[in-house]
Amino acid sequence: MRREGFDVSEYVDQMGFLLDLQLKDEYRDDVLANFERIKAIANLVNSFPLPEEIEVAPVFEP
Repeated sequence: MRREGFDVSEYVDQMGFLLDLQLKDEYRDDVLANFERIKAIANLVNSFPLPEEIEVAPVFEP
């Protein structure tokens, strides 16, 4: 699922509120930059097409 309107800043604010985190202003820019990277990686992973017949493995075995 791709969310075109995903706002990283709003997400960080909401999660900070829900988790009762006190994010200092001096760290905010770095936190937002990291979540932008996470968003880019997640978009890449989610854009990979999977066939409909793939089933979820109940146990991971390397």
